[in-house]
Amino acid sequence: MTAEWQGQLRNFVNTIERLEQYVNLTAEERKVLETNTTTWGTTPYFASLMDRDDPNCPIRKQVIPSCHEQENKFGMDNYLVWKENRATDEVRPDSIARQYQDRVAFTVTQTCGIYCRHCFRKELVVDGDLQLDFNVDEGLDWIAEHPEVRDVLITGGDPLLLSDEQIAYLIDRLRQIPHIEMIRIGSRLPIVLPCRITENLKKILSQYHKVPIWINTQCNHPKELTEDTARAVFDLMSCGINVGNQAVLLKGINDDVETFRALHQKLLTVWIRPYYLFYCEAAPGIDHFRTPVEKGAELIRDALRGHTTGLAIPMYVVATNIGKIPLMPDYYIQSKNDDEYTLKNHLGQTTTIPNVPE
Repeated sequence: MTAEWQGQLRNFVNTIERLEQYVNLTAEERKVLETNTTTWGTTPYFASLMDRDDPNCPIRKQVIPSCHEQENKFGMDNYLVWKENRATDEVRPDSIARQYQDRVAFTVTQTCGIYCRHCFRKELVVDGDLQLDFNVDEGLDWIAEHPEVRDVLITGGDPLLLSDEQIAYLIDRLRQIPHIEMIRIGSRLPIVLPCRITENLKKILSQYHKVPIWINTQCNHPKELTEDTARAVFDLMSCGINVGNQAVLLKGINDDVETFRALHQKLLTVWIRPYYLFYCEAAPGIDHFRTPVEKGAELIRDALRGHTTGLAIPMYVVATNIGKIPLMPDYYIQSKNDDEYTLKNHLGQTTTIPNVPE
């Protein structure tokens, strides 16, 4: 019997005809789709969340290709090779990307539940310009041979689109490696295909083990959070798995105070902890999604800090070839002298604390 999530994939919304079941296309959208040569689409579930008549719908803009993807003033050529340090002297399988000594990203598939138009792996997953060989066993063998690696991020594509048997195999093999202390999974499926969290998958993920599993998803707008997602995340929690969110700062989607606050507050209501806010990376063809660098810090200051619980506040970072770098300036320390610091809160009120010497 075919599971519901597999049926969703069989009916993937990646043609004009299927898309028109959910939205009334504008002339511009239709023109772009008719000439598009990149991979695009999403699940029927996620497509159903799009606004039928509004081309500025935040979900619609993440799904439907745009003419602006042909513009590339700020994107880097061969971005993914640079970002994932693929042109170094270290010999690694294509499946292993590395910015840190003790942890790696292990890419196991190119298939997604949504081909995000802002994807930082756009050259590989969306455009198809970069050809890599994601041999899982080669990656596992490499990890086993590198005892300094203690933390593995399983990524893609979307690794939860693998079969239950493949996921079980990956987790079992990693847990057999003595130096692995933690497994992380990066997946948008709790957002775009929540029915993937099946009873059988829960059995695979729920075993108590000294090597825990963590999941981080990506939700960029409060409209993406539904009762289906809430149930899927609760089910993951019942397996002992915490779910964090790695939002991407996207112009015209979540870069205003009201939406930004609603997103991070609503995440907590469905048991997802805000973790990172990523500045939109320098992948080619996504200039139209980028904001000024300072925008993310300003949103955290104006929408979250002091306005809601600290649990809702993500860390604002940019991902680079040398790792993630925080982008938060110090808005709150107004001045200091030999005796004290002057601090300002979210309402503009000031107070002082002692300046303690070394």
